[in-house]
Amino acid sequence: MSAETIDSRTTAIVSEFRELSDWKARYRRIIEAGKALPELAEERREDRYRVKGCQSQVWLIPAFEGGRVRFEAWSDAAIVRGLIALLLRVYDDQPPEAILTTPPTFVDELGLSEHLSQSRANGLASMIRQVQLYATVYRAMDQREGA
Repeated sequence: MSAETIDSRTTAIVSEFRELSDWKARYRRIIEAGKALPELAEERREDRYRVKGCQSQVWLIPAFEGGRVRFEAWSDAAIVRGLIALLLRVYDDQPPEAILTTPPTFVDELGLSEHLSQSRANGLASMIRQVQLYATVYRAMDQREGA
């Protein structure tokens, strides 16, 4: 999975969703993606990993391994969990620089901006900002260690 670029992952997701006939089918696919997300153990759901700005409870736990950002994530809401799964498909196991230089165009390409409720759209934006924040921190740490 790590050999794939963010662009190739985004292209695959957009193609997958374009094949679906309507938004009802797309919502089902988002929920299915969330069901496939490994459950985050209760003891790992620490407040420091909660994403602020989400109406649902969302945890995003980062790790930096081999120059790549890894994520574990969970939400108590089915659609939000599916949105997290999509984010992880795009950004998990990528170098910080790639995360920071590749905007989340898939959000608009999938039509999520228009079809999510305002609170879910705000939550998705908060999750994306959190992913980018972790990438920023890990890039700075990596540059410091390389200096």
